[in-house]
Amino acid sequence: MQNTIQQEATLEQAIELGLRAEEFENIKEILGRTPNFTETAVYSVMWSEHCSYKNSILWLKKLPKDGPHMLVKAGEENAGIVDIGDGLGCVFKIESHNHPSALEPYQGAATGVGGINRDIFTMGARPIAQLNSLRFGNIESDRTKWLVRGVVKGIGDYGNAFGIPIVGGEVFFDESFNTNPLVNAFSAGIIDTKKIISATAKGPGNPVFIVGSSTGKDGIAGAAFASKDITEDSANDLPSVQVGDPFMEKLLLEATMELAETDAIVGMQDMGAAGITCSTCEMSAAGNVGMEINLDKVPTRQENMLPYEILLSESQERMLVVVHKGKEDVVKKIFDKWDLNAEEIGFVTDTGRIRYYMHGELVGDVPAESLVLGGGAPQNEREYKEPAYYQEFKSFSIDSIPVPTNIKEIAYRLIQRPNIASKKWIFEQYDSMVGTRNMSTNKPSDAGIVHVKGTDKALAMTVDCNSRYVHADPEVGTMIAVAEAARNITCSGGIPSAVTNCLNFGNPYNPESYWQFVGAIKGMSTACIKFNTPVTGGNVSFYNQTVANGIEIPVFPTPTIGMIGIVPSQKNVMSLNFKQKGDLIFVIGNCTNDISSSEYLVSHHGVKSSPAPYFNLDEEYEVHQIITQLIKINAINAAHDISDGGLFVTLAEMSFQNELGFDIESDSEVRIDAFLFGEGQGRVVVTLNEEKEENFIETMIASGVNFTLIGHVTKGKLQIDGEHFGFIKEVKNLYENALGKYLDN
Repeated sequence: MQNTIQQEATLEQAIELGLRAEEFENIKEILGRTPNFTETAVYSVMWSEHCSYKNSILWLKKLPKDGPHMLVKAGEENAGIVDIGDGLGCVFKIESHNHPSALEPYQGAATGVGGINRDIFTMGARPIAQLNSLRFGNIESDRTKWLVRGVVKGIGDYGNAFGIPIVGGEVFFDESFNTNPLVNAFSAGIIDTKKIISATAKGPGNPVFIVGSSTGKDGIAGAAFASKDITEDSANDLPSVQVGDPFMEKLLLEATMELAETDAIVGMQDMGAAGITCSTCEMSAAGNVGMEINLDKVPTRQENMLPYEILLSESQERMLVVVHKGKEDVVKKIFDKWDLNAEEIGFVTDTGRIRYYMHGELVGDVPAESLVLGGGAPQNEREYKEPAYYQEFKSFSIDSIPVPTNIKEIAYRLIQRPNIASKKWIFEQYDSMVGTRNMSTNKPSDAGIVHVKGTDKALAMTVDCNSRYVHADPEVGTMIAVAEAARNITCSGGIPSAVTNCLNFGNPYNPESYWQFVGAIKGMSTACIKFNTPVTGGNVSFYNQTVANGIEIPVFPTPTIGMIGIVPSQKNVMSLNFKQKGDLIFVIGNCTNDISSSEYLVSHHGVKSSPAPYFNLDEEYEVHQIITQLIKINAINAAHDISDGGLFVTLAEMSFQNELGFDIESDSEVRIDAFLFGEGQGRVVVTLNEEKEENFIETMIASGVNFTLIGHVTKGKLQIDGEHFGFIKEVKNLYENALGKYLDN
């Protein structure tokens, strides 16, 4: 290497870039010399938490990865793939864009949507549906309202322009997210299983192309920025937020789909976190090869960009493509047609090293394997310990809470809580119908349902996690997140297939935050094994916290579960809405005397210290099996799981579409507040007409699963234990307009 290119980097520079002193020493040992500034910058992003998973990989390896439908497992490619039959696969993944969204919510959220869709179509799959999981702080604060407006508009503007329907999602508000919101974006696509594009570089001498947009200074060191705390000074990092262009992404999608039909591609990878650095290193390491890259050939938006700026830029809508030698013109013609850059910037070598040149001068020389996840990147074991609050939460007793007498008043207030009320204000800004695949817009189900064209199948997909449950008990709370995702898919007529996750936690160097992370991994593993839903990959997002006056304030731990299910026949798609007056209403599963961690307990009684709600994994699994059987034999006409807000909210949500009501009797063995508002898990409300009652009861008795007839569907009146609770129209009005009143105030 030419030592005159750049001076050796200093320890102070390395620390400023986010490396630790011991990591800088490790880099010197790997290289056999002190790295220069450019090389140090490369290691800083590749060894950042966001890219290397250095503080999580040892636990992530414990998650189950094998299942009956797996085509591409976790860690093998940009996203996981499950086999859905008929020669087709479903590519899906979820990722976070939390830190950028905290500083610039519009572009932070928009580029999160763009990035997750590129992960899908880079593999040769056409995206067909999107979901999102969002967390915000106190809805009455001006900052939260600003964040909500920016994030929602960013998701809507980018997703709508790109042309992929948003078919579902979730939104949760809590003060722990006041400074650090969570923006988790999910995308799924369909692929011909014979045309999967790998993110692997092969064949020394094969040319390397950068395609798509030009490279600018937006997003420089964004991966490192995402791997540190949000503080009062974080606004100074605003240049780390990327800027997206959905129309450019649409062109890139179509060009990629056209390129995928040729025999020109060796491998391809999205330039997401760490930009050119990440894609060159990861593709080379995957193929046990190297690359020589000419940075001066990279199309740039600004003049005189420095080598490290080009390498670390996270400008959007770009991909790296390794092409079979002799097929260069194929690539150029396709991208010229779509008016996109397609520049040859280097070639594959057999050295195992990445050599970066600028105007003929060597500015960086690093071994690819030393930089990547599972290779030479650090793999740390972190200390963890149980926080004091955990035992305090477990000591909660329902007997400390008086049984209320104003049940109707509570029910009406609960239906208007931000975490319960309709998210209509949000989802009406999204295009849910573009592409003609969404089957759940006018036929609401617990999961988003998307038609698989050319077949009778459909895909069911959902994102789920109750952050409050996970905070109360990380292991149980995460098992509940997996179980609820599976329950939503099951209630929609699907068979749960596989999971992707977005693990949002605080500082991994804080033993109590790391204890939450470890508990979540344990709970996820247990539940995924039970439901036979392997983890195909996802994203870890640490440092979701605020540091003020030297004190760390982490967000509620949020291991968001994205789950895919297969609906074998579209005739089995099950909706959640009441169908007709007189239908019988049953609850399947055990009703327990439990109000722990419920929205009712927190919002009405102000009690924030309680354990996760009742949960039994075996009982949950049996409920799922019988729901699947009931749908298959056409024994029910609606199914909706009981979750946030409890039974009353579930029944109200079933009432809204057709404005039908309910007349029910409570369970004398449990308190009325636990019966109506408790969030004990493993329960589903189903309805059926009287002609099917005998078959239903025989099937339920044979299954051994508890079930209870609680009442019947009415024309619109609400009645509980003989007391008139009003009419569904007035409840619906409160439910649909509450969130808008908060946000527009």
